[in-house]
Amino acid sequence: MEETALLEALQSRKLRGAALDVYETEPPTNLALVRLPNVVCTPHIGGQTLEARKAISTILAEKLIKTLKEI
Repeated sequence: MEETALLEALQSRKLRGAALDVYETEPPTNLALVRLPNVVCTPHIGGQTLEARKAISTILAEKLIKTLKEI
């Protein structure tokens, strides 16, 4: 993502809003971007929901089983 380009697009209203959970630098250092009223920011924890954890666990278990069967 190009945060500078995003900032310019939001400030010029070429883009009406943005929602971010991933940033060029973690934690975000472009505070001009995250302070805009038309930007919603969340910490980079999208994969930390119960549903995401279950899905990841299932995928990993399936891959492990497949790999063990190939041995």
